[in-house]
Amino acid sequence: MVIRARLKEDGTVVKILRDGSERTLAPRVDWARIDATTEDEIAAQIADDDAEAMRDAAAYARRVRHKVGLSQVAFAMRIGVPVDTVRNWEQGKRAPQGPARALLRIIDRAPEAALRALGTDAEEGRPRTSSSQ
Repeated sequence: MVIRARLKEDGTVVKILRDGSERTLAPRVDWARIDATTEDEIAAQIADDDAEAMRDAAAYARRVRHKVGLSQVAFAMRIGVPVDTVRNWEQGKRAPQGPARALLRIIDRAPEAALRALGTDAEEGRPRTSSSQ
């Protein structure tokens, strides 16, 4: 859907209707509210955003593990991290970083290929290493 609009000289934005008339669009930014925001309120919002990001990361890690149908212990062994790491991710205490986040993304997008590439030593139930291949 395309909306035709224009910025008038006074700074207002108007929508151009089919008949050529104009309708003022409500501003989307409340500058007075922004100007009135204190540093403490900004800090609180940053903390809320960080907490929400941790909850999102926890839900993502949990969803990826559930997608492959493994327990926390089995998943940790399969990807080669301590089970406490997986638990911390899923409880929102820590978020996967760098290579771990990339690995979760790969498992999420191509679970069979990722798990096949990771492999396991069936007898020992641990990730395959170069010495066990």
